[in-house]
Amino acid sequence: MLSPADRPVPGTPGDPSGPPFRADHVGSLLRPERLLRARADRAAGRIDAAELRAVEDEAVADAVRMQRDAGLRTVTDGEFRRATWHMDFIYAIEGISRVDGEGRPVHFKNADGTIDWAPAGLHVDGPVSIGEPIFGDHLDHLRSVAAPEQMPKLTIPSPSMVHYRGGAASIDPAVYPDEDAFWAALSAAYADQIRGVAARGCRYLQLDDTSLAYLNDPAQRAEIAAQGRDAEHLHERYIRQVNAALADRPAGLTVTTHLCRGNFRSSWVAEGGYDFVAEALFGGLDVDGFFLEYDDERSGGFAPLRFVPPGKRVVLGLVTTKRPELESKDDLKRRIDEAARYVPLEQLCLSPQCGFSSTVEGNALTLDDQQAKLDLVVETAAEVWS
Repeated sequence: MLSPADRPVPGTPGDPSGPPFRADHVGSLLRPERLLRARADRAAGRIDAAELRAVEDEAVADAVRMQRDAGLRTVTDGEFRRATWHMDFIYAIEGISRVDGEGRPVHFKNADGTIDWAPAGLHVDGPVSIGEPIFGDHLDHLRSVAAPEQMPKLTIPSPSMVHYRGGAASIDPAVYPDEDAFWAALSAAYADQIRGVAARGCRYLQLDDTSLAYLNDPAQRAEIAAQGRDAEHLHERYIRQVNAALADRPAGLTVTTHLCRGNFRSSWVAEGGYDFVAEALFGGLDVDGFFLEYDDERSGGFAPLRFVPPGKRVVLGLVTTKRPELESKDDLKRRIDEAARYVPLEQLCLSPQCGFSSTVEGNALTLDDQQAKLDLVVETAAEVWS
């Protein structure tokens, strides 16, 4: 197998052969049982960190082979080394502390009722910075086991995710007397992270963001307003700060964002189309592509896509990761045709609507269900963009 340094780069930003690909996926994958057992054993002290790492390495290698066999050019590590898609990263930022027992409960909804999840809180209690790239060692291992035709993708939470749930209340005023100073430091830290992972060979980076999708939901905006925050313009602040982090990104690095309304044990938080944020988001966010949740009526219609400018790709998340039932190819093709009324077909791609396991618990699917979903994405994309 070629060393990472010798592998060809299968595309650069704006190159039709580059990412995001016609058949793509968001990133997280269901954890295999042996990995879940190893994590439990590590938590109980039955194995040490090195033994857990060995199990993780093996599981990642298996996941890489699975993605290759499915025909996907994008390859991720399934986020196998994380407990959640976002908090592992956020707690690794210097100046941010985990605060147990202070996180506000999140109410996830599903067809059978609700699930309450109470993550730990966070406190910005020191100058914010990122030195050694977070998840840099994860990327190194992924690149070492990826096949030459695969493009490793690193997924990290957007800067917005550090702020959305806590706002100014989570920032120590003795460290940052005003939010502008905090945002300047956070965007600079993310810029360092981006340069750092690019220097380690990252050519495909994804900023995962629930906040810009949540803000489409009037109920979410009402909750933000009740906290005394500017719910009507918060998305504009988030877009500016992400752009600040990306302003000097290295050449040859493709950056996408994924918008999601919540994904925990096959449940969700927010509802509503992209209408509220669409013009500012699609016209103003300086990324190369948008992974958009579009698996059911919660996501609204395709009309907001009219604001997507030429040259940027939209990855339609039409295949759900929340349910095992397999979508019809004909239905997927019909929906792609509908989206193409608002943005040209050559700018569109196909993927599942979210990851399969945004948290370690995973969604209510089996590994076989996951495989069938990924196979369906690849087969449908091949027929649409042949």
